[in-house]
Amino acid sequence: MPFSPADFRLAEALTVAARQLHEQTGPQATLRNAVRLAVHLVPGADHAGIVTVDRDLVLTSVTWSDDVARSAQELTGMPGHRAFREQLWAAPVATLADTTGTNGPGQSLSVLGVRAVLALRLRTDRNRLTALVLFGGKPDGHDETSLRIGRMLAAHISVAHDSATVQEQLTEAMRTRDLIGQATGLLMAREGVDAAEAFDHLVRASQQQNIKLRELAQRYVDAAARPRDA
Repeated sequence: MPFSPADFRLAEALTVAARQLHEQTGPQATLRNAVRLAVHLVPGADHAGIVTVDRDLVLTSVTWSDDVARSAQELTGMPGHRAFREQLWAAPVATLADTTGTNGPGQSLSVLGVRAVLALRLRTDRNRLTALVLFGGKPDGHDETSLRIGRMLAAHISVAHDSATVQEQLTEAMRTRDLIGQATGLLMAREGVDAAEAFDHLVRASQQQNIKLRELAQRYVDAAARPRDA
C-alpha cells in the first residue's frame, strides 16, 4: 500500500508527539502535554481537555488547554449533556456535531464559541472512564481525518500515561520502603530490638493509631531529625 507525503508527515508528527509524552515527569504532566499536542495535531481541535466520567455519569475535569476548554468541560458535565456522557460509556467515541440547535443541550457551548465536540476514550475500568475531549469552533468541524488522527494520538496518550503512572507508583513504593527502613532502624537503636521486632512495633502502632504505616514512619523520622531542646 503506497504512502503519500502527508502520511509520512503525520507519522513523523506522531512520533515526535509520542516522544514528548514519554519524556514527561509524571502522569499529570503527561496529560497536560497531551492536550497541548491535541490542539496542535488534530484538525478542527481549537481547544482540548481530559475528563473522567464515572458510572453515575458525573464528569470531572482533569486538565485543559485553556479557559475555554475548562468552561466547556464543565458544561458537558451538566444535566443537559447526559446523553453525550452516556454515549461515551457506550462507545469509544462520542460526538456533538453542532451545538447551535435552538433547543439543544449544546446551546450553552456555542456561547463559548464551541460548535462541535469530539470525545475519545483513553481508558476504562469498572467504575470510571478517562477521555480526551476536543472542542472545535465550526459545526461538523471534526471529520474522518480528525477522528483518525485523534484516535492515534489517544492511543499514544493512553500508553504514555499508563507508563508514567507505573513509574510514579514504583518511585513512591521505593520511597516508602526507604522511609519504613529508616523508622525501623531508629526503633532498633532506641529500643535495643532486632529488625523484625522493630517492624512489628511499627505495624501495631499503625493499627492502634489508625494511620498508614508510611505516615507513622514519617513521624518517627521527622521526630529524630528535630534538634533536642537544650
